Amino acid sequence: MHRAERLSRGAWAIVALLWLVATLNYLDRQLVVTMPGPIKADLGIGNERFGLLSSVFLWIYGICSPIAGYVADRFGKRPVIIASLLVWSAATFVTGIVTSFEGMLAARAMLGVSEAFYMPAAVALIVEYHRGPTRSRATGLHLSGVYAGSVLGGLGGAFAEMYGWRTGFLVMGAIGVAYALVLMIFFPRPTDRVSDEQAREATAAFEALPSTPLAGAFKSLLTTRGFLFLLAMNLLNGAAYWPVRNWLPEFFRSELGVDQAWSGIYGPMTFNGAAFIGMLIASNISDWWSGWNERARALVPAIGFMIAAPCLFAVGAVDYIPIILACVLVAGMSQGFLDANLMPAACTVTDFRHRATAYGLLNFVGTTAGGVMTYVGGMLKEQNVPFGTTFQVASLLIFVAGLCLFAVKPARVGLSDPRAAGPLPSSRNEVSEREPASR
Repeated sequence: MHRAERLSRGAWAIVALLWLVATLNYLDRQLVVTMPGPIKADLGIGNERFGLLSSVFLWIYGICSPIAGYVADRFGKRPVIIASLLVWSAATFVTGIVTSFEGMLAARAMLGVSEAFYMPAAVALIVEYHRGPTRSRATGLHLSGVYAGSVLGGLGGAFAEMYGWRTGFLVMGAIGVAYALVLMIFFPRPTDRVSDEQAREATAAFEALPSTPLAGAFKSLLTTRGFLFLLAMNLLNGAAYWPVRNWLPEFFRSELGVDQAWSGIYGPMTFNGAAFIGMLIASNISDWWSGWNERARALVPAIGFMIAAPCLFAVGAVDYIPIILACVLVAGMSQGFLDANLMPAACTVTDFRHRATAYGLLNFVGTTAGGVMTYVGGMLKEQNVPFGTTFQVASLLIFVAGLCLFAVKPARVGLSDPRAAGPLPSSRNEVSEREPASR
């Protein structure tokens, strides 16, 4: 086996450590949407203002994501990851204390700022450690924490009935702060190495390249045809699936008569549980298929979207719960197909120095569009437009997103191919990434 493909136990240890962070990331953000009844009653708000709680988070999260990615690329990923976890956990704790809509809105805004810095840094760090035959699996395993958190968050409605809605935020915030302190001790530091030889090669590769200012990084990404298709796809995906995720519990409760505890299970737990399974399936298929087809990272989620689009349309067209749940399962699996392959697909069309920035831009378009559509869904519901109609519009967006993925073609071997710059599985990269800024 080529030495560039020899992955140390430390490479998988990073995935394991970050898995719990990803779980907390989505659990904390998902809690709000699984407790609509008690939160709206306590704060005295309607669907439109309740939808704004999710929308503000997504807008701020999206706006901050490109800057967050650039900060991680330029100054190192480890400190960004730990600081992000610490601050968003504190914001989650504060959410359980506030007593007004404005206070809740401010806490959600702070959650958006702090969580924005985590995902670009984490996925960029993982793809530096995992190349070729393990890239989608490593990315997928990490992001499976996203769905574990989302599934656990789906229990929020039942938890609120037993202990009150504030208790969940207080408990999860405290757990997150404690884990951030644990990571300060156990997370691999820049001086840790997979091997001296790999560390020297990785350092030499980065030092041979000049650092890129923010405007230059954006220009490089936004003039790359394949990345522009990925941006368009993620904008459509965010506009479609964020309102589905955020309004499914209320859809089951208010339009199908499901009680609060089960609406969280039928909605977020079904969608995100299916995404978890889809991610595990797609990551293995992509790693296998990419051995002879370099477009596999984009084609696998493209196929998933094409299958999911008619199923999502059916969610808003039928009123038989078993059929709706089956359609939600298919839609959720397609989201897992994308999540396992989004960063690996971006790696095929972007300069490796800009990976965190690239993921930040993808987050920006996806979450801001999702925030807009989540707010629109709540506003339309106030005007007696059913959530089912919103889901049918989402199905059309997912179909077009699939077409965009079919158009993504990998760049020629160059800076987008890690083989052009030497092996990158060592966390020593964190040092070499910072050195150009001081020259």
